Amino acid sequence: MGTAIVLIVLLVLVVGGAAYLVNTQAKAKRQRLEDAKADARRLVERLGGQVLNLVGTDTASQQALADASERYTAAGSQMEQAQTIEQAKLVKETAVEGLYYVRAARLAMGMDPGPELPRDPERENAGAVTEHRSVEVEGQHYEASPEPGANTPHYYPGGRVAGRPVPQGWYSEPWWKPALVAGAWGLGSMLLFSAMFSGMAGIASADAWASGYNAGQEEAAADAGADGGDAGGDAGGDFGGGDFGGGDFGGGDFGGF
Repeated sequence: MGTAIVLIVLLVLVVGGAAYLVNTQAKAKRQRLEDAKADARRLVERLGGQVLNLVGTDTASQQALADASERYTAAGSQMEQAQTIEQAKLVKETAVEGLYYVRAARLAMGMDPGPELPRDPERENAGAVTEHRSVEVEGQHYEASPEPGANTPHYYPGGRVAGRPVPQGWYSEPWWKPALVAGAWGLGSMLLFSAMFSGMAGIASADAWASGYNAGQEEAAADAGADGGDAGGDAGGDFGGGDFGGGDFGGGDFGGF
């Protein structure tokens, strides 16, 4: 009889302990979700304040603010549906990207860029346009520049698009958007990447870019590190600008990339 009572007591303690542990873990998970949503909401509200109060003064700033507004709308929709920590993090990522567009617009208008934004290794490793490039690919003209201009009004903050790195910079055309919408790069995209960025410091080679995001990131990061070391010894470092004058870009099918 005594043994049976002891077993019952132990069973009650085990069940009660398990219930308490499950309840505690559930509360902790809910709190982490609420914290993640609060963090994301703070950035969405910050983005909204900028989007609603800034007015672009030229084509570049107007385009950047339009892109920021798109991210604000997307982040708001994502926030309404966020039920997990991962989804809340996606809201934050969307809001941060929108704030990068806002920062670009402010710089284009000669304004203070505002406080620093959260760093993203993927964005940093994608590299950045460091010199003006003007190329012809399959009969179409493209330009890239580190600064906004009449010919380069489309900004991209850098990062991954359909598994491959797109450098931060200002462009004549949003050449990454078809891949952003379709989720995959079309024929001719490698040709454009090669023509636009060949020899530019801190940018992956076309082959590394075509082989996948990780390869492109690793090569760009290694290239940037090597260039940084060279710059330490020679302030006028040679960035090896590519020569596109003799390139033959006519062999690929670039339509519909």
